[in-house]
Amino acid sequence: MTRTTASRFERNIGEYKDRAKHEPVEITQNGKREWVLLSADQYDWLVAAHRRAYRVVDLPKSVVDAIAKSKMDPRYDYLNALLDE
Repeated sequence: MTRTTASRFERNIGEYKDRAKHEPVEITQNGKREWVLLSADQYDWLVAAHRRAYRVVDLPKSVVDAIAKSKMDPRYDYLNALLDE
């Protein structure tokens, strides 16, 4: 995920709008995450996914593919060690 400050976002809004077409853009203010800019497609997917609940075996292929493509933030790598215990 791309991350930027609110002031940098305001100065370069076009650049961040282009980036948001491909991945969410996290916008911070005073060092705190305040907003996330998403493409309309990403937003629609989130809204639709929020309305549905599935058993794991019934997950649609698009959801399985999205999970398979996802990457965990490196800050949480230590959680992998817990799986090996």
